[in-house]
Amino acid sequence: MKTILLISPYWKEPHRWMVSSLKLAELWQRIGYRMVVVCMGKRNPKGARAQGRKADVEIVSETLEIHRIPDFFLPDPWNYGIAFGFSGYVAKLTKKIQPDIVVVNKLLFWSSLSTIALRLRGIRVIQLTDALVGMTWWPRGWFPQVCAAIYAWTLGWMELLCASRVVFFHPQPESLLRRLGIAGKSEVIPTGIDLQNFERLALSDEQLTAHSSQLTVTYVGRLESIKGVDDFLAAVAPIVEKNPAMKVQVVGWYKEGHPLVEQYRNHVRFTGLRSDIPAMLAKTDIFVLPSHSEGLSNALMEAMASGCACIASDVGGNRYLIQNGVSGFLFPVGDREALRSHIQRLIEDSSKRQSMGKSARERIEKMFSWEIVGKQYDQLFKEFVLQK
Repeated sequence: MKTILLISPYWKEPHRWMVSSLKLAELWQRIGYRMVVVCMGKRNPKGARAQGRKADVEIVSETLEIHRIPDFFLPDPWNYGIAFGFSGYVAKLTKKIQPDIVVVNKLLFWSSLSTIALRLRGIRVIQLTDALVGMTWWPRGWFPQVCAAIYAWTLGWMELLCASRVVFFHPQPESLLRRLGIAGKSEVIPTGIDLQNFERLALSDEQLTAHSSQLTVTYVGRLESIKGVDDFLAAVAPIVEKNPAMKVQVVGWYKEGHPLVEQYRNHVRFTGLRSDIPAMLAKTDIFVLPSHSEGLSNALMEAMASGCACIASDVGGNRYLIQNGVSGFLFPVGDREALRSHIQRLIEDSSKRQSMGKSARERIEKMFSWEIVGKQYDQLFKEFVLQK
């Protein structure tokens, strides 16, 4: 059994879930690889043992081992962890376990500096990323944007140049890839969806009539500025006032005393972190993702796989997932009136909700199922090993 060393910013923490890493590690185990994960995070999670002063190690199974290195975390709008000695630990672990493949997930995190450190030691790396922060993906606020651009065109660019292969979760501008000098070693492979975990919502005409006054509108994700939850809440609150039977829910971690929770708690249910997302999406009629910047959203893919009628901002991977007007609606970033109009349209038009939900599910089945994506990653890894 071949071993993949996966270097990820985070793994499982309430406010720092790295969903793409979790999903990819599970997929790669299914197609026959052993996973060793190195990430940042709190020390001493349940089931872990100390590894000197640097890391805790958790043996989850015969095919999954997790190394966590403690970090200092800069909160929203930065959402950035710093773990001194991370790249050195990765280099030593790589020398010790001799993995067949090294994968670094995400760009411009502290953990991704490992790409440079490993390249200097002659170790080939596959760099994964769902976005080019500071180039095609931007935080909110001019100062974070300036910092992101500087970081992107210095260390971020160097990381891309040091990688042997670069895999994007959704297409990037070809002209930008040529300018960066990585067009020849780049390709697109999404994270994909395990369809067996999600059900298509199917209601009879009688059920639709009874259900129309009890519609559920859902957002899934953290309450961070980049996610645009403020736009969603401002857009939906007037609709709730006119439709008191409608259920609106924000599903995901938020900090105690978050101002949006205090402002909208009378209109919206804030569930906090939940582990039953598939069940919640199966009961959702309209799903909204209002991000100001976005990579390839796992939450949006899961909602589409669940047969939800989806509305998303016209950015990043959203426009790769959604065919506007067919498998969902796209709206201009920050345009609350357009978002409200789309929500109102789907509330009033049950046929459109059903057709969009059906088209969304079919699009996921056709392009983003794990059966399809797993074959693409397996081919990538086999070619990568042969090129050594």
